[in-house]
Amino acid sequence: MNGFDGRVALVTGASRGIGAATARAFAAAGAAVVLVARDAGALAEVRAGIEADGGTALVVAADLARADDAERMVAAAVDRFGRLDAAVNAAAAHGGRPTPLARLDVDEWDRTLAVSLRGAFLSLRAEIAVMASSGGGAIVNVASTTGLEAVAGLAPYVAAKHGLIGLTKTAALDHAADGVRVNALAPGPTHTEALDRAGEAARERVAAAVPVHRLGTPDEVAAAALWLCGDAAAFVTGATLAVDGGLLAGQPPFGAAR
Repeated sequence: MNGFDGRVALVTGASRGIGAATARAFAAAGAAVVLVARDAGALAEVRAGIEADGGTALVVAADLARADDAERMVAAAVDRFGRLDAAVNAAAAHGGRPTPLARLDVDEWDRTLAVSLRGAFLSLRAEIAVMASSGGGAIVNVASTTGLEAVAGLAPYVAAKHGLIGLTKTAALDHAADGVRVNALAPGPTHTEALDRAGEAARERVAAAVPVHRLGTPDEVAAAALWLCGDAAAFVTGATLAVDGGLLAGQPPFGAAR
């Protein structure tokens, strides 16, 4: 028996990176998985991999900045599988190049928050409504270490991730009595497609800033998400778990490298 046999999990941002790794991990643990993102073609590839390994997955192409799309993804899960037990909201917009706030383009601000914060709110609202009416469930919002510690030049992303952690706490308090647990993850530097595009030199610089001297992997973040959604975390709600190689633990001695 796997830890999620007979359960249904929904993952947003499931077309790549942390979202795709989380979807695969849920399927490997026995869950039927609802894959949500805007890129239907990329979702189909993730589904094919899950099904090749004997799992079950449903693709829902959606723009989660739209309220009707958020409602539709949850309805699709219930229509196909009859229930929703767990959800991981990993969809995010990372914004453009680092830019000081006073020179920031308003449209970039709006784009980033539309997906990373508004989309998370709309997803949460739809997910909680179904879970609360059927005995409960568990939700994980994928935030970032930038939701706990700011980074210069990334105002939209930092604001969205700080907001997401606050939203997580409020949702946890609002719906604890409904049996719905809501937690957040704060991944540190993780080896995803974005860092692949940045090149090897950039990856090495980022890894050097992490106390364990390496990047995290999407699978490591996914493992934390599954733990928070699982029975072992039944008394955990409103929490933010850093998966960051010690990045937020503190600073090295003055003048010393990591």
